[in-house]
Amino acid sequence: MASKIFSRTVWILCFVSLFNDIASEMLYPILPVYLKEIGFSVFLIGLLEGLADVTSGISKGYFGKLSDISGRRLPFIRSGYLLSVIAKPMFGMFINPVWIFFARTFDRFGKGIRTSARDAMLSDETTKENKGKVFGLHRGMDTTGAFIGPIFALVYIYFNPGDYKTMFFLAFAPGAVGLLLTFLIKEKKHTENSKKADYNFFSFLKYWKNSPAEYKKVVIGFLFFALMNSSDIFLLLKVKSMGYDDTYVIGAYIFYNFIYAVVSYPAGVIADKLSMKTVFISGMIMFAVVYFLMSLELSFVFIIAAFVIYGLFAASTEGISKAWITNIVSKEDTGTALGFFLSFNSICAMLASAMAGFLWSSYSPSVTFTLSYLGAIITAFYFIFMKSKKIAFE
Repeated sequence: MASKIFSRTVWILCFVSLFNDIASEMLYPILPVYLKEIGFSVFLIGLLEGLADVTSGISKGYFGKLSDISGRRLPFIRSGYLLSVIAKPMFGMFINPVWIFFARTFDRFGKGIRTSARDAMLSDETTKENKGKVFGLHRGMDTTGAFIGPIFALVYIYFNPGDYKTMFFLAFAPGAVGLLLTFLIKEKKHTENSKKADYNFFSFLKYWKNSPAEYKKVVIGFLFFALMNSSDIFLLLKVKSMGYDDTYVIGAYIFYNFIYAVVSYPAGVIADKLSMKTVFISGMIMFAVVYFLMSLELSFVFIIAAFVIYGLFAASTEGISKAWITNIVSKEDTGTALGFFLSFNSICAMLASAMAGFLWSSYSPSVTFTLSYLGAIITAFYFIFMKSKKIAFE
């Protein structure tokens, strides 16, 4: 039965994401520390992450629609991973802020090219009743890479304290493995969708007008939450600001990713059996608990507990939100629908990160986290009272 649910293409995409995330997450927990070391303020770090997110996001919209128009997913997947692989060593070449902004943006542009097409391919490979499982498995494998990557970083930094630059060059290897795996994918033939052949960069914005009412309601809720959910870097900076060294910062992040990886597939199974909405709401409640805890001054035991709950939150929302969207739009619009949502989600993430950096610098970390957990509570109530149509499985 498992073979019917998870095709060969699904498994390859899962392993591609695993290796790519090993590369990315080797760098993610040390990135804020490295940036502060070379002179970036907390506000500039927030701005960098926000601009990177919006670059990725706008690209997701355009290339998602382009994959629908062309009827092909693989070229976008492959070229997107290629750009991200090239970008990794660029961080270690120069420390000029303009160069760092360019490298980070280049990396995220690769993510923008591939993400909508990859998620649409995952959706194409399964049925509505199994979307939660497939997206849950993918998130689980992806996050397993995010669990392994920081362990490599932790071991390396332990033996080579402060040598951050070398990590950017080491991260090239697993990223290259993931890229090579994309050449094992055999894409199914799709009919070119000529009726949508509008190649204007922002043509994907037109999708909103004709999208299903259910899609609009769901996306509005998702985007409001995105405005309250700043980059995870602020959680790591909070741990650092409490006096813990890099080992503790990376250790907390490893625990988070371990829980995220382990729980993603079971969360998908539960979402298929109950509903995407129920699982997503539970994720909002867990997010609120985490950000409430992080607004306080905690011992490291409570910090670890917060990151465990944060892993449960991520497993209950990341893959679930994409699976939910693909279940309420037509198959021929999957890339466009995902791209539209992911584009605006990234814009909201940019605003959230910039706002978090401003509040952190102007007031205190507690103000930043308080706003976020209140936003999650409001989002939970929005979805609780949102009326949903019963989705008939095909």
